[in-house]
Amino acid sequence: MQGLTIGKLAAAEGVGVETVRFYQRRGLLTLPDRAGSGFREYTDDDRQRLAFIRRARQLGFSLGEIGDLLGAGDGRSTDDVIRAAEAKLATISEQITELTLLQGRLRRLVRVCAHGDSVECVALHVSDSPPEASPDRVASAVSEGTSAVSEGAMP
Repeated sequence: MQGLTIGKLAAAEGVGVETVRFYQRRGLLTLPDRAGSGFREYTDDDRQRLAFIRRARQLGFSLGEIGDLLGAGDGRSTDDVIRAAEAKLATISEQITELTLLQGRLRRLVRVCAHGDSVECVALHVSDSPPEASPDRVASAVSEGTSAVSEGAMP
């Protein structure tokens, strides 16, 4: 597939021309010389490199990480890709853990605001530890059939 213009290259990989130019400015794609027609002509290797960049972005790799994977030449070894993917998996696992904790806190906030009093809701009392239980609050919770202390501690 010799002689692709930038528009045809971009269309072949489902990106815009400005995306190709952006990757060129970042050093991820080379800027080919102009052919006799006056247009820059991209090769099948350029198309494959653009496809790699696009897939790596979809997998969550940053442009810097992609640049490292591509290296100065045609790319790195399979071992390099595996190490980078394992590092990305570890990062994502940490993010999932953090998001799960945040989800629990938000659920507690919803419960406090839906079933508690407005002071507790406004104060955003959703820490990991249960709130101090005042005698009035405990009596109120018991009469409602719920535990004020467990509401604050449940995820």
